[in-house]
Amino acid sequence: MKYTKDEIEQATKFLRSILKPGTTVYTKLNHVARSGMSRSVTAYAVMDGEPFYLSGYAARVLDERRDKYDGITIRGCGMDMGFALVYRLSSKLYPEGHICVGKQCPSNDHANGDRIFSRHHHDDGGYALRQRWM
Repeated sequence: MKYTKDEIEQATKFLRSILKPGTTVYTKLNHVARSGMSRSVTAYAVMDGEPFYLSGYAARVLDERRDKYDGITIRGCGMDMGFALVYRLSSKLYPEGHICVGKQCPSNDHANGDRIFSRHHHDDGGYALRQRWM
């Protein structure tokens, strides 16, 4: 099932409003294929102290469909698939990069020598969001 351009834009606008740079997206592993080559991963955010299901919106933004386990199928192996899902989502939400959020900034630039935590621009929007497993 493909989504319309309007559906993708609405989901992107909504997720950008709730997932500001530095926000943690929690992922849950639902299923691993017998071959080990794909996984079903669900995404959540915490809003007002409660988990908020993001996978439906994330599927639209990524132009993927939700699978029968109510998650998003991530294909491949040998890497952290929860991180891969959040990185892809973050890249779509912040394609132009993001502004540093200070000491808690999740950008990999800081691990690669950028020790400046004042307000400046990071080019890779994929690192705007944090990821944690549930």
